Amino acid sequence: MMLVMGTWAMTSCETGSSVATAKLGSPNLKSYDYSYVNTPYGTLSVSNLLMSKAFKSATFNGGFFPGSSSVDENMKEAADAYSNAGAQLGRVLFYDKRLSLNNTVACGSCHHQELAFSDMASLSAGFGGRKTHRNSMAITNPVVFSNLFWDSRANSPMDLSLRPVFDHIEMGMESDAMLESKLAATDFYPALFQAAFGSTEVTRKKVSIAITHFISSMITKNSRFDVAVGRELNSRGITNGGFNNLNTQFGFDIASAKFDNYNALEQMGKDLFFSERARCSRCHTGENLSAPEDPESGYSAPTIAGTANIGLDRTYTDNGKSNGKFRIPSLRNVEITGPYMHDGRFANLDQVIDHYSRGIQPHPHLDKNLMVTGGTAPVRLNVTQEEKDALVAFLRTLTDVTYLTDKKFSDPFAN
Repeated sequence: MMLVMGTWAMTSCETGSSVATAKLGSPNLKSYDYSYVNTPYGTLSVSNLLMSKAFKSATFNGGFFPGSSSVDENMKEAADAYSNAGAQLGRVLFYDKRLSLNNTVACGSCHHQELAFSDMASLSAGFGGRKTHRNSMAITNPVVFSNLFWDSRANSPMDLSLRPVFDHIEMGMESDAMLESKLAATDFYPALFQAAFGSTEVTRKKVSIAITHFISSMITKNSRFDVAVGRELNSRGITNGGFNNLNTQFGFDIASAKFDNYNALEQMGKDLFFSERARCSRCHTGENLSAPEDPESGYSAPTIAGTANIGLDRTYTDNGKSNGKFRIPSLRNVEITGPYMHDGRFANLDQVIDHYSRGIQPHPHLDKNLMVTGGTAPVRLNVTQEEKDALVAFLRTLTDVTYLTDKKFSDPFAN
């Protein structure tokens, strides 16, 4: 412990910061209801989503098709313990730089609310100034995913919650004891832990559960796209109170549906996105516009876990999950989550579309959906400028302004 504490103090001195918690300030907290989210599809219960995730842990993206009946006990524990006080504590922990070795970086340092909890930098800066190996992904409905991070290595919000905290580049915390003692010595945490867990004791598990409560309450489902899909479902008498089977299918022919809240260019982009001309929806489908979940899709096996090689390079220096395969991300809020790809190589959506249009590189493990029909060569879609403009216009309808501005997700140390 003396060695650990010495390292802690030395690192803080080297960076010019102090381990004295008073210099970091205290959070300004107001009472918020994290337990429910109103959407065009209905009202969602966060605790129900947590419990659903606990019992759908066997498959890569929520387990909406038949599979193992195993239960994620950690997620079940988080679901059983869910409370507004727990989510409030999680919010404080998410934004508190004390969770880094030298008090310089918080989760919120690389995940900015106004950017849908992404980072405008290609690679983010860690606690010691070193750059992370990959672009910071936006936080997009993590409670329904079982393939988090670019290599899909985390299977739940609980699994994800403390990985950055103990990462040697990101936040650098060296041990459970260091984390627990640091927080326990901070004057405002005993009351927050008491409210959330009925005890002032600080433990790694409680920290993980509280962060899970907060990030699981981060539901983004209030874009213009959601309004349009919600209207289509309601007009057909389809009720959907959550992320049900619609992660795989919409329940209607979305490619031909006319959205009355879209202009002509947005409608054209939507039609193109869900067409075989552009092929976008082969890999980005369902309400989250993320990897398909059904077994026939080819993306559901644990060895794939919703990843794909999209022909970024002929030779990869970062192989992702394996063979150049990286997570197929949700496209929610994609307008503001650039730069794009695992290394942030594309500055804007035009460049992303250009890649899929004529820039896909040949590779032995190139995703089949990016090959010419009946062959192995990269497809060349050669979209026109009008088609590109339409696709970008559609993608902009996926932005959820409420998510970007909701005070309950904001930094309590800045308010």
